[in-house]
Amino acid sequence: MIRYIGTLFLTLLYLVGFAQEGKTIEVCSACEVTSIKEGIAIAADFDTLLIKKGTYKEFNIVINKPLVLLGKDYPVIDGDDLGEIIRIESDGVTVDGLFIINVGTSYTADNAAIRVVKSKDFVIRNTVLEKMFFGIYLEKSERGYVYNNTIKGDAVEEFNSGNGIQLWYCKDVVVEGNRVDHVRDGIYLEFSDNIRILDNISSNNVRYGLHFMFSNNDIYENNTFQNNGAGVAVMFSKHIKMIGNTFKENWGAASFGMLLKEINDAEITGNTFEENTIGINIEGSNRIIYSNNNFINNGWALKIRGACYTNTFTGNNFLYNSFDISYNSKLNDNVFEKNYWSNYTGYDLDVNGYGDVPYRPVKLFSYIVNRTPETIVLLRSLFMDIIDFSEKVSPVFTPDDLFDMQPLMKKVQ
Repeated sequence: MIRYIGTLFLTLLYLVGFAQEGKTIEVCSACEVTSIKEGIAIAADFDTLLIKKGTYKEFNIVINKPLVLLGKDYPVIDGDDLGEIIRIESDGVTVDGLFIINVGTSYTADNAAIRVVKSKDFVIRNTVLEKMFFGIYLEKSERGYVYNNTIKGDAVEEFNSGNGIQLWYCKDVVVEGNRVDHVRDGIYLEFSDNIRILDNISSNNVRYGLHFMFSNNDIYENNTFQNNGAGVAVMFSKHIKMIGNTFKENWGAASFGMLLKEINDAEITGNTFEENTIGINIEGSNRIIYSNNNFINNGWALKIRGACYTNTFTGNNFLYNSFDISYNSKLNDNVFEKNYWSNYTGYDLDVNGYGDVPYRPVKLFSYIVNRTPETIVLLRSLFMDIIDFSEKVSPVFTPDDLFDMQPLMKKVQ
């Protein structure tokens, strides 16, 4: 149901537009109107600017009335690195089918290819953005749809690069089907509620594929976050749902598939964490349901730090991770039940699908590596196997009450 919200939302916006349809103004080098700024100046509310194929050397284009900017055959708007290119300051604006390049880099202003300011009922779709500082920047805006855009930056370092899609103090926005590469953060949200992030691919970004803080009641579904500096950082938010996403190949000394910090009352279901340094790094996060997730070939599947209480881990697959769980406390208030563990060596004599022997997923060696990272070189040594076995028999350093009492004998499908 969630994945269809965006399409329905776009349909409603277009129905509103058709109800107030205006005239079409053609813009091209051989037309009566030769520049986009000129077209906006003479247009009436709800008109359409049909921008034909060509290159338009323009920047600081301000849209201050409800209009449709529709590109034909992807006309190029080239800002010549002089500043921001399109700025929307009106409700009811659609930008569709443009190729925008060369946004000016600034250390005092967050110049964007497309900025939406204090506007409602906007649509940004089918655009291609390259050589930009920030891509699409939504500021104090609501009821918008950002769909099927391709954003490709050339970021190398954090300090001189911007984000692909940024939402700041926004609400009721759908971000769907976009591709974001080689920027600072692929998608960034701050103080933005009731946001839907669906079917996006965010990869090869300098810092995070997705980064959000102080943003509540948001849903993230069927996105892919791959080969970023770190996958996804989720901070100081509540009532979050992350469903069916893929976190893959986020490698590095301080990297992870997902970081959870001060997150409460959330649902993390049906996701895949594969080949990350850490699948999920969790700190100060409570009352979260982790179910039906796949943790495959990670360094650590879960690294649980302090102040994490009343979390439930059920029906997850832990497959061939170097460490399934790292825990830095002797106390445990979380529930692990009915998960599949590829490292489990127990048996099922009554053939009920659950192991007859509880599984202890926290190894002593993971505790040692947390305190002395250099010891990772001993990962496959016989000595480590011996001390892990001794800790399992008589726990001293790891939580003695952290068990999966009914480990699954077969993977969750």
